[in-house]
Amino acid sequence: MSRVTLAVATDTDSVPTRVTTLLAAAAVGVYLLIVIGATTTLSHAAAACTTWPACGVDLSNPRLAIAWGHRIAAALVGLLVLGAIVAAWRAPTPRRAKTVLAVPFVLYPVQIGIGALAATTSAEWISTAHLLCGVGIFTGLVVALAWTLEIDAPGTDTPAAAADTDARAADAAPSAATATDQVTAGTVSADDSDEPAVVENGVEPLSNRSPSPADEGLIERARTVGTAYFRLMKPRLMWLLCLVAAAGMALAAGPNLDAGTVVRVLGGGVLAIGASGTFNHVLERDIDRRMQRTADRPLATDEVGVRNAMIFGCVLAVASLGLFATVNLLSAALGLCAILFYSVIYTLVLKPNTVQNTVLGGAAGALPAIIGWVGVTGKIGIPGLALAGVIFLWTPAHFYNLALAYKDDYERGGFPMMPLVRGDRVTRRHILWYLGATLLGASVLAAVAELGWLYGAATVAFGGLFLWAVVRLHRERTEDAAFRAFHASNAYLGAVLVAVVIDAVVL
Repeated sequence: MSRVTLAVATDTDSVPTRVTTLLAAAAVGVYLLIVIGATTTLSHAAAACTTWPACGVDLSNPRLAIAWGHRIAAALVGLLVLGAIVAAWRAPTPRRAKTVLAVPFVLYPVQIGIGALAATTSAEWISTAHLLCGVGIFTGLVVALAWTLEIDAPGTDTPAAAADTDARAADAAPSAATATDQVTAGTVSADDSDEPAVVENGVEPLSNRSPSPADEGLIERARTVGTAYFRLMKPRLMWLLCLVAAAGMALAAGPNLDAGTVVRVLGGGVLAIGASGTFNHVLERDIDRRMQRTADRPLATDEVGVRNAMIFGCVLAVASLGLFATVNLLSAALGLCAILFYSVIYTLVLKPNTVQNTVLGGAAGALPAIIGWVGVTGKIGIPGLALAGVIFLWTPAHFYNLALAYKDDYERGGFPMMPLVRGDRVTRRHILWYLGATLLGASVLAAVAELGWLYGAATVAFGGLFLWAVVRLHRERTEDAAFRAFHASNAYLGAVLVAVVIDAVVL
């Protein structure tokens, strides 16, 4: 796909870029303070000083040094927040952005007062109020940033365009349903490759059928077939989802994590992902042939027959559930739910029928966190749910970037993705809002799981990089910018999950 501009920017920017830069920097600064308050080891160190505003001068005491660092950071961030608010109010920012900035303007002095009480008193409610106030400040800054960034975006979100997209999606849905019915009835197989290509919904299939491997050497043929079956398992998804499950296990077991449990849970997870991916390939094979990014998939090119793929998927599913059952029955039940949710509910119900497919489909990625926790404890727990919540909120902020980059391809496939139904501008806004929600969810995870400094550093540093990539996406509105934000989202989640594992098991 050629790298084309997603939306044409206006000739001049009415809001100086320094305004959005200041707002983004202020949001990251406030998030740093939230994480310090939510991260147990850091918050305990900050409480080492029981006077306010000054503290002791013995900086050889690490806890006292952290307390001083927290107060100096709070003062600097306060100046940054004030500067960002004043710059936004003086610039031609949207009125609603100026209005919402009154929230951090009012709450930051309140936050300072609560911080003074937290240092000099021991009431339990003060720490909670301190965090909630920080969340309010952060939310106000992120919302104002989103509204300010989109002010010059062209009007791609017209109702007419959305209605036309809905009509195209509705026209495409029957073809997907027909394909599914054929799979269920067992009437479609690789033998159908001799039939002429059919143009569906005015879109000619892009895939070229693969030649028969009959003339290939035995070793080369085995390699080709093995690679095709391996691709059915969607291996690119495995590393991240296995890391999610590993983080869930690390939170549950800490330094006592058993290697046997890890092997069985991750092994069952790999097989479950492979089964889900295989069933998804089967059910979407006709649509895959119309989309450029999926036209070379094994079933779209008839490298693997439908019947063989179904048998392969069923074998993987049974093996997955058997391996999970050796851990505990609840893990096996959740593994079955994960396979059915992705293969049936997401693939057949959500993805082709609702613009919220990405949001609701995030549950598929969140389940491995719960499975990892359950694999160790045998029951569902709050930290596992908190980790699953982070994955659920992260999914739209991650995948909407890909939906922007491949918007034309998803239109060809007939999927009602957010950029097609609501427009690029709304999609970019939702990326930023879900990113803000993800960061707040990560701070909740820090608090409930009692994570330490490494996790706090990872979520702040990589969250800041992710936010900056999204800001650049709003400014540039190109496929390259969308891919950068997509990769930044992967880097953020990968870094956070690794930090969870190290913080919980090693530190």
